[in-house]
Amino acid sequence: MDFFTDEVPSEVGLIVIAARDERLVGLDFGDCRGRMLAGLAARYGRARLKPVHDPFGVSRRINAYLAGDLGAVDDILVEPGGSPFQRDVWMALRRVPAGTTVTYAQLARAVGRPAAWRAVGAANGRNPVSIVIPCHRMIGSDGSLTGYGGGLHRKRWLLGHEGAICGSTDVHACAGARRPLDARPV
Repeated sequence: MDFFTDEVPSEVGLIVIAARDERLVGLDFGDCRGRMLAGLAARYGRARLKPVHDPFGVSRRINAYLAGDLGAVDDILVEPGGSPFQRDVWMALRRVPAGTTVTYAQLARAVGRPAAWRAVGAANGRNPVSIVIPCHRMIGSDGSLTGYGGGLHRKRWLLGHEGAICGSTDVHACAGARRPLDARPV
C-alpha cells in the first residue's frame, strides 16, 4: 500500500505525516517515526512511503495550526484504525476544543463507559494521529500533565500554544489559563 508522507518543522521538532485516500493515517514527531511506521505496518501490512509536498493539504493545515489558527486541523479527515472503543475515544477527543483539557474520567463518561477511564487512557496512548486527534488535551483528574507519547515537553508546548496552560507543568498554575472541561459530555 502506498502512503504519501511529508515533514513539517515545528518548535517542538519535526512533525511527520502519512496520508492515503485523502485521509490522514499517521502523524507523529520525527524522533518517533519508527513508532508511526510500526503502527502503519500493523494496520495495513507492507507500506511504501512516497514523499510528496503537502499531501491532501494536511501539511498546510498543520502549519496553519502551528501559526495560531487552532481550528485549521479540525476537519482534516482521519483514518486511525483501531477497535470500535478506541475510535469512540478518538472521535470524542476530536470534540474537545482547543484551549481546553479533559480528564480520563470525563472522557470515559462522554463515551458512555464511566468506569473505563483506564481503557480510555490506553486508547489515548495508541492514538496514531497526534495533534489532529488531540490526545495532548487529556490530563489527570488532579489537573496534572500525564504521559504523552511525544514527551511531556511537547504536550506542555501544545497546551501552552492553545492557551490551555501558561508554560507550567500544572494546568491550574496560571490564572489566565482555561480550566479543564466540566463533566458535561464532550
